[in-house]
Amino acid sequence: MQLRHPSIRLAMAAAALTLCGYSHAQTGPIKVGFMLPYTGTYASLGNMIENGFKLYVQEQGGKLAGREIQYFKVDDESEPSKATDNVNKLIKRDQVDVVVGTVHSGVALAMARAAKENNTLLIIPNAGADAITGPMCSKTVFRSSFSNWQPAYAMGEVAAKKGHKKAITLTWNYAAGNESVKGFAEGFEKGGGKVVQNLTLPFPNVEFQALLTQIASQKPDAVYSFFAGGGAVKFVKDYAAAGLNKTIPLYGPGFLTDGTLEGQGEAAQGMITTLHYADNLNNPRDKAFRLNFAKTYKANADVYAVQGYDAAQMLLAGLKAANGDIKKMNQVVAGMEKAEIDSPRGKFKLSAAHNPIQDIYTRQVKGKLNEYQGVAIKQLADPGRGCKM
Repeated sequence: MQLRHPSIRLAMAAAALTLCGYSHAQTGPIKVGFMLPYTGTYASLGNMIENGFKLYVQEQGGKLAGREIQYFKVDDESEPSKATDNVNKLIKRDQVDVVVGTVHSGVALAMARAAKENNTLLIIPNAGADAITGPMCSKTVFRSSFSNWQPAYAMGEVAAKKGHKKAITLTWNYAAGNESVKGFAEGFEKGGGKVVQNLTLPFPNVEFQALLTQIASQKPDAVYSFFAGGGAVKFVKDYAAAGLNKTIPLYGPGFLTDGTLEGQGEAAQGMITTLHYADNLNNPRDKAFRLNFAKTYKANADVYAVQGYDAAQMLLAGLKAANGDIKKMNQVVAGMEKAEIDSPRGKFKLSAAHNPIQDIYTRQVKGKLNEYQGVAIKQLADPGRGCKM
């Protein structure tokens, strides 16, 4: 049968183009934008997150829910003032389907605002800013890591149970540090302890000597500190060099010693930290993950690699629920919300505010490992204060 009328031919051509476009949308690559620190204090952390994410994709044959993955990268420089411009390079210039980042909480807060405004899927593989799963919570923003409150609160309980009564806290004066010491104080004071002083210095300043002198003169029962990356290496070494580790135990969330033990050396030995991951967990999932990571990258996996790995797992859960169509945002979100993630850290589900509900472990530094000592708190959920979705 011939269709001679021009309007019929035009209609059929338009329909064919529409179908073609739909087909392309279903089969073209999913654009994943990494906004991570690739230079500066947190550079090694950013690389571990990216490697963890890519390892999971590689284990799935290089695809998620049948879709190829195309990667885009922006160095966030751990600089909050550049965060909005940087994330918009991915969202508006590169038109990525999902943003993965970042480490620095101040940068992540700006990323979360941009993701909410642009209805873009954001998976945060580290930054623990409480506000992201609190007042700023959003249906398109998820976290594969922790809230700053979680490991800090657990460490507060652990320190109180050890019989400490007076503690001093010390951190960089920025979102992650300030929230971490507040979480510690909440757990510590619930257990009968008291934080007698909060000491801070600007990020990323590492001139600790004056603050260490203050600690020595006040003689608290314990010190809780939040640092990570290069800052954590220098702080732990300076603390030991001042001789404080012999008389005043130093505690912190696991970031104080994760990915930093090689640099800290003898200064870190015996330190107790709390985190949602530990070396020697000895579950089959973790053993397989660590072996594959070591073979692929010739390096030992750490918590940052786990969080990147689980970010990819969460994305796959969403894509499966939407039959691979990343544009069906409601289905992707619902799939991620309902998922149980089979993580190397142990299985976890997400809270209503999209933060992992997870075991927090007590770990002790032995050699170059943060060795598992036990569960500080089982299935600890971030309170999500102020979250309304």
